[in-house]
Amino acid sequence: MSFPGVDRLKFVALLRGQSWILVPDGPPQLLEAGDVCLIGRMNYVVASNLSLTPTDGRSFYDGPEKDVARINGDETIAIGGSVTFAGANADFLLDMLPDIIFVPQSLSASGAITTLLTLISNEVERDMPGRGIVSARLADVLLVEAIRAHAAHVGPGDMGWLGALLDTRLGRALSALHRNVAHPWTVAELAAVAGMSRAAFSAEFTRRVGQPPLSYLRAWRLTKARTALKQDAATVAEIANSVGYQSQSAFSQAFRRAFGVSPKEDAG
Repeated sequence: MSFPGVDRLKFVALLRGQSWILVPDGPPQLLEAGDVCLIGRMNYVVASNLSLTPTDGRSFYDGPEKDVARINGDETIAIGGSVTFAGANADFLLDMLPDIIFVPQSLSASGAITTLLTLISNEVERDMPGRGIVSARLADVLLVEAIRAHAAHVGPGDMGWLGALLDTRLGRALSALHRNVAHPWTVAELAAVAGMSRAAFSAEFTRRVGQPPLSYLRAWRLTKARTALKQDAATVAEIANSVGYQSQSAFSQAFRRAFGVSPKEDAG
């Protein structure tokens, strides 16, 4: 069954049996009972056999409240769900998160995941009041625990942006930047916060985060501004100033380059 990429973080977990997960430009990944896979906004395929031709998986769930599909028995049981982010933050977060995270049940840090999968399975099977609310909260916790288990397994050095947040030196710089996004940061200042030389900080930040420090600062400022435009009653000029732009014109130009529309158009 094939599923298209959308702006959300998808999780697929195996409760029983085996299943293949296929994503573009990646090797097939075999999931077994207790394994969890987190998938970013990319197409993916769930398969019992790699030789089969995928069909549109959405057709099995096409209909009101049709969230369960039973296909040729129950030797394999999987559950899946989506974690969405606030509209203004979705692009930033999904760009920063890994495209795919595989968390096998064999990891020593996966004990909490096993418990959560049992609880989610119970909620899915029980027709009880509040099932949707409980399932949604459990899915949130499952996401966090899966990322924790993955981080404990691979180490911060292989976790990209998340790993940089966990890193002692880069984390200090990112925390300072996030706390005071309006400050006119320079690479030298951020390097000093991290306790690194300017060149070493810039190179390590770019390698781990995927973009240079000041490019990240600009993206973070615009993401915060986009959220404020949709939530606050402040003017464009006030929001521009709150994220470090002294000129409304410069802010509007940067915003249009990033999102393709002016701040007023984006705010609706």
